[in-house]
Amino acid sequence: MDADLLRGLTPTVLGILVRRGADFAAAEDAVQDALLEAVRVWPTDPPRDPKGWLVTVAWRRFLDATRADVARRRREDAVDGQRTSGPVSAVDDTLQLYFLCAHPSLTPSSAVALTLRAVGGLTTRQIARAYLVPEATMAQRISRAKRTVAGVRLDRPGDVATVLRVLYLVFNEGYSGDVDLAAEAIRLTRQLASAIDHPEVSGLLALMLLHHARRAARTAPDGSLVPLAEQDRGRWETAEIAEGIEILQAALARDRLGEYQAQAAIAALHADAATAEETDWVQIVEWYDELVRLTDSPVARLNRAVAVGEADGPRAGLAALAELDDSLPRHTAVAAYLHECDGDPVTAARLYAEAAGKAPTLAERDHLARRAARLNTHRDPRP
Repeated sequence: MDADLLRGLTPTVLGILVRRGADFAAAEDAVQDALLEAVRVWPTDPPRDPKGWLVTVAWRRFLDATRADVARRRREDAVDGQRTSGPVSAVDDTLQLYFLCAHPSLTPSSAVALTLRAVGGLTTRQIARAYLVPEATMAQRISRAKRTVAGVRLDRPGDVATVLRVLYLVFNEGYSGDVDLAAEAIRLTRQLASAIDHPEVSGLLALMLLHHARRAARTAPDGSLVPLAEQDRGRWETAEIAEGIEILQAALARDRLGEYQAQAAIAALHADAATAEETDWVQIVEWYDELVRLTDSPVARLNRAVAVGEADGPRAGLAALAELDDSLPRHTAVAAYLHECDGDPVTAARLYAEAAGKAPTLAERDHLARRAARLNTHRDPRP
């Protein structure tokens, strides 16, 4: 049984059913039924045309579920002659499904769940495990999302920016359970890049690859976080870095700069440095200036303050930080780092301890607490 083949065919089969007139929610249920039937049948009786087999079974399941409704029965009769004979249409509906699953009426969490289910081909159980929530909770979330988009027609251009935000949300969830969401996000973004020629899609794919290349070096054997400057760069995946830079360069050459290309350019400069000391911080500040211009994001401004501190000295970084709202997530941690770089261990230790209390994850909390403890331990006891 080729699980990757099934997952890859899921959005195509779903798109075909929707294009034939099936309601999205009912079509998605029918496709899931067809996938379960494939898991049962294919190991002993593999089909010659897997996509055609799935379309036929899913369409039959959809018809069986809707025959009691007279209005739907008429629709079935109108399209029934198209369904089982001859080759399946080669039209790729995957792109439209991306747009549907990233519909602006959905919450980010619902859009992510629906994308993983309808486009990614994951089961509700797999998605629930990945997000560490009960399966019933995830099933309710997906059902609500399906009801929300049930009446949306796939006949209008979608919002690429919304689709990319959803995919980036998936990537940033990392991995847990039996589904590697970072790898899944890369797979889905590759799929999107093959369906749409857009420099920001390429920019996001490059950004994911460049970040994912450092994944093995981000944690120590005990699970603790390893800051970028202290990572073993020999553990970085050079093939992913090379691919990410190649994709980014092709996107930048089109002269249609967007936020993901700018972020990827920053990641590429980090990846290009053989050591932390060789990082081109001046160029990184310039790219953060572009990112702030494009997004006016407080998070981008916060990261820019760190880059300014590295390029022009910690006091310049602290001056840039002073312009920002101190309620920003990780603001206190950045202030602690810049004070440490400025030779003020007392203030840095206090701020690290304060930041640890605000940390969003246990690993980050422990990392900040250790930095505070280290400074307190090694502080000069003299007045």
